[in-house]
Amino acid sequence: MSKEKRSFFERLTGTVSVEGDEEVIKTTPGPNNRIHEWLPEESDEGQLTVDVYQSGNEIVLQTVVAGVSPENLNISITRDMVTIKGRRDAPSNIPNENYFNKELYWGAFSRTVLLPQEIEPEEAEATQRHGLLTLRLPKVDKEKVREIKVKVV
Repeated sequence: MSKEKRSFFERLTGTVSVEGDEEVIKTTPGPNNRIHEWLPEESDEGQLTVDVYQSGNEIVLQTVVAGVSPENLNISITRDMVTIKGRRDAPSNIPNENYFNKELYWGAFSRTVLLPQEIEPEEAEATQRHGLLTLRLPKVDKEKVREIKVKVV
């Protein structure tokens, strides 16, 4: 069994090398001094790069998802974490042998970001403009006080 191992940079940026890279196979001695192939499990998903900053009462997360339609994006938000998953489909009308360079990432991608502060998931908003996905995540206001009246039942 052989499997091509992508470099850290390729996994981080989602780039793919067209030329054949050297295959890396780690082996460990097994019972009866046999050698067994071993490779760590590796996700075939690309990983998005993100910017996360705060602005007033919200945390803003931005990432580039150019070429991905909104229906191919899945965004999950909890009070302290955001996960973005999606898929960018390659143009199928170009034969592989016609490429000189093939650096763009095509296929599934995902990214999970732990937030520096709790947010209100129900009030989060997502917009996409010119391939830039922006998530606006309102911070939890821990100073907010709400008074309620007691009802007689």
